[in-house]
Amino acid sequence: MIFAFLLSLPALVKVLGALSLILVLNAIVRNLMAAIAAGALVLGLWSGQSLLGVGSIAWARFSSLDNLLLMVVICQIIWLSSLMAKTEVMQDMVRTVRERMPHRLAFAALPAVIGLLPMPGGAMFSAPMVDSADSAGEIPSLLKTQSNYWFRHVWEYWWPLYPGVILALDMTGLEIWQLILAQFPISLLAIAAGYLFLLRRIPRDGDPAAAAAEGNHSFLVLTAPIITVIATYAVILIIFPAVKNISRYIPIMVGLFLSLIVLQIQRKADWQSWREVLLSRRTLYMTVLVAVIRIYGAMIEARLPGGMLLVEQMRAELALIGLPEGLFILLIPLVTGLAVGINVGTIGASFPVVLTLLGVTPPLAVLLQTTVLAYAAGFMGQMLSPVHVCLLVSNQYFKTSLLRSLAGLILPVVFVLGGSYGYSLLLRLLLAG
Repeated sequence: MIFAFLLSLPALVKVLGALSLILVLNAIVRNLMAAIAAGALVLGLWSGQSLLGVGSIAWARFSSLDNLLLMVVICQIIWLSSLMAKTEVMQDMVRTVRERMPHRLAFAALPAVIGLLPMPGGAMFSAPMVDSADSAGEIPSLLKTQSNYWFRHVWEYWWPLYPGVILALDMTGLEIWQLILAQFPISLLAIAAGYLFLLRRIPRDGDPAAAAAEGNHSFLVLTAPIITVIATYAVILIIFPAVKNISRYIPIMVGLFLSLIVLQIQRKADWQSWREVLLSRRTLYMTVLVAVIRIYGAMIEARLPGGMLLVEQMRAELALIGLPEGLFILLIPLVTGLAVGINVGTIGASFPVVLTLLGVTPPLAVLLQTTVLAYAAGFMGQMLSPVHVCLLVSNQYFKTSLLRSLAGLILPVVFVLGGSYGYSLLLRLLLAG
């Protein structure tokens, strides 16, 4: 009787219930991996899947080529960041950034530079840099977590190397220059929100002793491994565009492999350093954690026993309520982002639903307004998602509370959402006129 009642609840309640369970379990047992695994199991069963069906979905996702290559990419990211720290490239990068800009802005610039890399879990790469920028140890860990996480994502609304942007282009049929011009102001909103609610809480001046110890390094040379990743990714997609049909992680995996070679040529690491990095328990934990997050995502994306997708069911349920179209366009991507926690998944699940509201050939002004609003809403949902990989790895690195990290991001998210809504209306008015 109770089980039948639970199964009859709306899809939105099930998704938000599973997310709440993850947050509560993580606070109680202090084991994020176990909390997410439990959330995935509960969501699968609650959505009407059998226990065998849940196991089949989990195994299909875990053993997929995409997931296996993603696990390789996560290992490579940790190896590269660890070796850059051991060879002091990372420390020199931090010193160079601090030498060239105010102390406060370094906490935005470092993760923003890494944000140009379309790598999953990139906040794991920038976290040590942000930590090193606080040489005096005067910035609260929670604030470093939030700053690292927020500024890592300020370019992802329009930077064309990100799979989510490419997928949005494909689904909307927009030209790349149209999407970039339309979405770039959202990045400015995100930077403004980060400054207002995060950076202003960081002291304007850093440790004088650390500033006096800065060296003279070429930032371009120091970022050679990072530039290698970006350049390789772009070149592979230009010359071999079909490779993304095999796996979207192949270009970034090749780029990271070459960046490790560049780093070894740049500053040789001895065998002992390589051994410590390759056999690190942290690498194993983070890789398995990401795999568990992916399995949770598979429960969201799997077809229900009736053949409908969870997002489609949410749309049908919300349509019965009679929501205004603008609120519908805002709510579907927002909830999808909360549930999925990854941009390409959010776009892939929510945009087909949202775009059906526009008809077959909508005017450009309407299409751009909808794209801007839906993309921003979905992305803000991701930024508040307890299963967003970058948030989880930032919390793991700085040893901070997941719930408190999310609470501190509500105001910047509301700021960006409100600004995006107003900007989308203005964009439609300008283009229509």
